[in-house]
Amino acid sequence: MEAQARGLLETEPLQGRDEDTVASADFSSMLSEEEREELKAELVQLEDEITTLRQVLSAKERHLVEIKQKLGMNLMNELKQNFSKSWHDMQTTTAYKKTHETLSHAGQKATAAFSNVGTAISKKFGDMRSHSIGYSIRHSISMPAMRRK
Repeated sequence: MEAQARGLLETEPLQGRDEDTVASADFSSMLSEEEREELKAELVQLEDEITTLRQVLSAKERHLVEIKQKLGMNLMNELKQNFSKSWHDMQTTTAYKKTHETLSHAGQKATAAFSNVGTAISKKFGDMRSHSIGYSIRHSISMPAMRRK
């Protein structure tokens, strides 16, 4: 008996098929005429309150726009301010600082490595040029001497 009572008092949320069953059930036959009239009155009152709240919200939104216009604030300025604030907030995070520091250090190492490679290539080209100039001078001097023999 207790298991049956517990089953009736379950607090689990409704599942999809349970919601469909509840939605298709006709509870109006279980309500008395007085309860039905009370619910209808409550429904009308809630709809009126929602309509009033929408009107108040709309009026407040119009007032907000007017104030922003008077202050010279427009959508672009707000986006810039939001972006600037977000960028600043991001830059102050620990993760950003650590990442920035790591990438900066890696950039310095990469710059040094590229510089060393550039210097080595320049030196190699210089060596090749001086060697080829020396070779061509020697070659041009020795060729006529070889022809005379």
